[in-house]
Amino acid sequence: MEHVIHLRIAKLPEGLDLATSDEVQGLVAQGRTIQETLAIARDVAKKLIEAQAEDPGVQLQPAREECDYPLIVAT
Repeated sequence: MEHVIHLRIAKLPEGLDLATSDEVQGLVAQGRTIQETLAIARDVAKKLIEAQAEDPGVQLQPAREECDYPLIVAT
C-alpha cells in the first residue's frame, strides 16, 4: 500500500537539507541535496511505518491519483 506523507524541508546553516514530518513520528532525514534528502526520507519513512504498523493509533492517508507538489525553480 502507498501512503501520502507530507514533509517539511529546511535548509540548515551548514548547507544541508533536513526533512521532518508531523505524520510519521521519528522521521528525520538529512542530505546534501533535496533529492538525496527525499530518498533518505522515503527509506526512513518506510522503516518507521513498518515498525509502527502494530500501533492502531497510527493512521496515514492512502495515496491518491493526484496530490499537491511544490515545484522549486532556481533562477
